[in-house]
Amino acid sequence: MPTIADLDTPAVLIDIDRVEANLQRAQAHATEQGYALRPHIKTHKLPRFAKRQVELGAVGITVQKLGEAEVMADAGIADIFLPYNILGPKKLARLKALNERVTLSVTADSPDTLFGYAATFTEGKPLTVLIECDSGGGRCGVQTPAQALALARQIALAPGLRFGGLMTYPPLHGVEKSNAWLSEAVALFAQAGIAVSRVSSGNSPDMWAPAAAPVTERRPGTYIYYDRFQVKERVAGLDDCALSVLVTVVSRPTATRVVIDAGSKSLTSDLLGMEGFGLVMGTDLTVKGLSEEHGVIELPVASDWPRIGERLRIIPNHACVISNLFDSVTLISGDEVREVVPVAARGRVD
Repeated sequence: MPTIADLDTPAVLIDIDRVEANLQRAQAHATEQGYALRPHIKTHKLPRFAKRQVELGAVGITVQKLGEAEVMADAGIADIFLPYNILGPKKLARLKALNERVTLSVTADSPDTLFGYAATFTEGKPLTVLIECDSGGGRCGVQTPAQALALARQIALAPGLRFGGLMTYPPLHGVEKSNAWLSEAVALFAQAGIAVSRVSSGNSPDMWAPAAAPVTERRPGTYIYYDRFQVKERVAGLDDCALSVLVTVVSRPTATRVVIDAGSKSLTSDLLGMEGFGLVMGTDLTVKGLSEEHGVIELPVASDWPRIGERLRIIPNHACVISNLFDSVTLISGDEVREVVPVAARGRVD
């Protein structure tokens, strides 16, 4: 059985034992709290893990791009949520074809997006559309519950569309504020005689907060791997982090400078309020600087460790980005290499 020592670097290592523990813990929490878990696969982009999430009890998956949805449908995933405004005739044609193959739902936050959906879905299987709500996250979404109601009424007028509920991406640590926004919207819909059967929210940093009305579904993603940011947010510990980047020390220009063979093309440049671009496992050292193919670690005092040729493992600040930087990842258990698998949905930006 090959081991980590046999791998070339840089390489992404996925600890499958930690993955399984993370998945089971999250599903148990969802079951206990009584909400549907619909994990976001943008973190791993691997059909095998999407299938495992569903096997454990997830109602389906969330994707961020149409190309990701197509990859997952090809792999046999039957229930897919695509919370993104799909625009343009080519993408809408692909969306219609995908909708015939799986249980699909999408979002819209404007009449313009709904017009494209309605013009495309004039026959065949109707498209389920949720209304995206800006409940404090400051990205996409209608700004008021009244705007959400107006879009729902527009959906009702289109024969090929079906109103599927409300969706939001809440601000970090803003679950209470977000839920208050959603509760106001659900009450307004009730006054109008429109049932809201599905209210989708969630992220990994807030996933352990108790489930609260009106949310019926959560969409965490990073929980499968965790990362340095999730540890900072006390969502998980370092021992829960399943993804690391194996690197080699390629230069020691000074007694305090260590240069590794992983730069911005292997490690995310996201700082997320932290210092450094990743943590060296087993130490408190961080990657202080990145160029394209080099990372620089500054030692606090002069030392001859680590030497040129030594291997280190870096826990990145943001695991989701790493999955889109590599064609394949290496599944490990302990130090043993179990399999090298392609990142099937990597680069699906369309």
